[in-house]
Amino acid sequence: MPWRNELQQQHSQRKSDSLWRTLTTVDSPPDRTIRVDGKNVLNFCSNNYLSLANYPSLIAAATDATQKYGTSTSASHLIAGHNTLHANLQQTIAEFTGAEKAILFSTGYMANLAVPDTLLGRNDLLIQDRLNHASIIDGGKLATAKLRRYAHNDFAAAEKLLKATEHDRKLLITDGVFSMDGDVAPLAELKAVCQQNNALLLVDDAHGFGVIGERGVGSLEAAGLKPTGNVLLLGTLSKACGSFGAFVAGDAVYIDTLIQHARPFIYTTALPSGVVAASTKAIKLLQTESWRREKLQENIQYFRDAAQQHSLSLTDSTTPIQPIIIGDNVTALKLSQKLLERGFMVVAIRPPTVPAGEARLRITLMTDHTHADIDRLVDALTK
Repeated sequence: MPWRNELQQQHSQRKSDSLWRTLTTVDSPPDRTIRVDGKNVLNFCSNNYLSLANYPSLIAAATDATQKYGTSTSASHLIAGHNTLHANLQQTIAEFTGAEKAILFSTGYMANLAVPDTLLGRNDLLIQDRLNHASIIDGGKLATAKLRRYAHNDFAAAEKLLKATEHDRKLLITDGVFSMDGDVAPLAELKAVCQQNNALLLVDDAHGFGVIGERGVGSLEAAGLKPTGNVLLLGTLSKACGSFGAFVAGDAVYIDTLIQHARPFIYTTALPSGVVAASTKAIKLLQTESWRREKLQENIQYFRDAAQQHSLSLTDSTTPIQPIIIGDNVTALKLSQKLLERGFMVVAIRPPTVPAGEARLRITLMTDHTHADIDRLVDALTK
């Protein structure tokens, strides 16, 4: 069968190029220590930044809600799946972020598919950062609007694109914190550029929400902005919040439009009640506690100082994402395997997730990491 043979040839080529992906089965919660292949290793590749994914109060909230509402909502939001917990979480998110209204999505991927497809048409313009997350790129492919991309974090280039064409509507989408590099978008400048050119700004803050900003609202807050006016905020609940799902927050006119027309919202089952309850509890903790963010920032700085002392080359990131650029795929894979043998889970990230020639070890830090954990990792990296 030619099709089957073609796929097998593609598989062989990926393996030859050191691009073959394999599944690692973890037999434990996503804590600082996880169990892989029967061995406990220090986990330095999780997005569980605030160490909430196995936190007792979140587990209790999820358990209580599951006992009360069951394991599935069994319907979409607009039929019978939207219960009191969903309504409360949306209101909590709106109040926490300073938005008029918020809408829940099952995943951040679905939210990024929804916004451009819903808000833009064939006569409209979509502009993106070249290093945006894959879900944003795919959302641009799905939308019928004209798509343009600008050089990474170059707001002047974005402004040129906005000024160069006449379209009915214009939407600029950027990551807040970039998932593979850990750097932060110039949101104040991008917001101003969009304001001057009658464009809407959508910030996907999956890796900033709960982590940065004075109250943990994310990269918008750190830039002195809120999801109001021409700014929308997309956040996920599966990283710093230790739960699952996503949201878009902003002025009611945009959120209501998504409720009415967003296909990834309308045509899927609403999030399970246990997940929603855990998310609500996590945001309440963000509102009442700051020590987790403070400890995380301390760990970030401790790692960067230790790496510098050992002459390890890091990118310019002040977030929990601390990549070490290796270059070629083979070396990145070998280093990842050697680290695993020494008791560290640090995954090698390769193309197409990152540009060709920029394979890397993507190290992520959590609140529960100790200085001793970090010292051991830096020592292993150095050796």
